[in-house]
Amino acid sequence: MVVKSTLEDLGLHPVQIELGEIELLENDISAVKEKLKQKLQSFGFDLLDDHRTQTIEKVKNLITDLVQNKNNQLELNLSEYLSQELYRDYSSFSNLFSEVEGLTIEKYYILQKIEKVKELLVYDELTLSEIAFQFNYSSVAYLSTQFKKVTGLSPSHFKKLRAIKRKPLDEL
Repeated sequence: MVVKSTLEDLGLHPVQIELGEIELLENDISAVKEKLKQKLQSFGFDLLDDHRTQTIEKVKNLITDLVQNKNNQLELNLSEYLSQELYRDYSSFSNLFSEVEGLTIEKYYILQKIEKVKELLVYDELTLSEIAFQFNYSSVAYLSTQFKKVTGLSPSHFKKLRAIKRKPLDEL
């Protein structure tokens, strides 16, 4: 709503607004681009207008959506899924992602999954076995090993220390 309102205040006509993407009726926004950028930044948003940044944001959004909304149920492996969604060869955006973000796509994916596992552990509605199954881990032991590698704590220890705050997704 904030983005739509900001666009309309500048006389622009949004056709579609989705996470990380805006489609406008206008073909050229150069006259208001700087104002738009400033207004969006005042609300904590950034205007991503270069191709590299857009590609990285698309990768992040696809991974976040996969982990948060699709219960991590992949019929393909992650690289094939991303390649299909982005209509590009995996190595082209994988190298870009690593160069700009300083970590691999796989590491980012693991960080996202572990944050979701933390959330589920705090909610205490699923067992660790159910969580491992939901996220396609081959075993509870493998999930526990990966969880400890990322957080420094075992899942059961983390559960006991509920006071540990989760990282916001945009800080991963």
